[in-house]
Amino acid sequence: MLRIKALEISLAALVAMVMLGGCATKSSRAPVIDRLPSAQATPPAKKAAAKPKEPDWRPATYTVQKGDTLYSIALEHGQDYKEIAEWNGIQAPYSIRIGQVLRLSSSSIETTTPLKSLPISEAKPLASTEPSLKTEPKATKQPYSEQALALLEKPLAKPATLPPKPEITKTEPPKPIRAPEPIKPDTSGGEEDSVDWGWPASGRILANFNDNGNSKGVDIGGNLGQAVIAAASGKVVHTGSTLRGYGKLIIIKHNKSYFSVYAHNNQILVQEGQGVVKGQKIAEMGSSDADRVKLHFEIRHLGKPADPLKFLPNDKAHEFRSERSQ
Repeated sequence: MLRIKALEISLAALVAMVMLGGCATKSSRAPVIDRLPSAQATPPAKKAAAKPKEPDWRPATYTVQKGDTLYSIALEHGQDYKEIAEWNGIQAPYSIRIGQVLRLSSSSIETTTPLKSLPISEAKPLASTEPSLKTEPKATKQPYSEQALALLEKPLAKPATLPPKPEITKTEPPKPIRAPEPIKPDTSGGEEDSVDWGWPASGRILANFNDNGNSKGVDIGGNLGQAVIAAASGKVVHTGSTLRGYGKLIIIKHNKSYFSVYAHNNQILVQEGQGVVKGQKIAEMGSSDADRVKLHFEIRHLGKPADPLKFLPNDKAHEFRSERSQ
């Protein structure tokens, strides 16, 4: 009996110890790991958006005003005067009149509708009002006789030779008239705004570009006969003394958007339609229609004057600016 009680007490003590040990044990929590992004890859920078292309402001037509010439209209709208003349059917000496409406692009030329070829109907013989002639003999019966038999035994007379029938020549149907294909605007060439510009002459800048004034370019001073060079490669579209205030003038077309102008030359060394390369000597500096020897240089974008100093390279711009203060 005592042993049983002692055993019960031992078991109770053991259970109590186990329970106390469990309570005394610290509950271990799962470690919390702060999963911060370590050295995250920086997202690739977005490419700079391409500069929006300047819309073409030029109208499809232009009404001639007082004082206009075909050359001035072409320059103000960034076109070749010969192309405008062709689009409008104007012949040399390229005279225009006040109020005349000029097309300024080939896309404004109306095309004619091609003529459709008419089907040729088969010729039908006209109904004849004359009675038809019978050429066959009528069959008749005759009584037998020696005379009738002799007539039958005679050789038949040869028929009269008929004149040869005229040959009928076949007439081919007329070919359909095709209307001339419309002149498509020039879409060839490189990028419109990609021009490799260079200085057209060396010298001191006498006048800067003034968008609100009369200076549509820069004036570069120099000596009589000094070389004037092409600021970029292109095609000479105009030479001569046709624009008032410019003297002996050269205009070069570089692409569909850009023209360059060289004024007050003493002598012009290129011709219209001639291709030139950047740095090529195109004229000699002079004072035609000017108060002193200088080169008036313009850059035109879609016909509008632009500041040349924004296009010319900086490697020489500082030389011009340093001389400006002397």
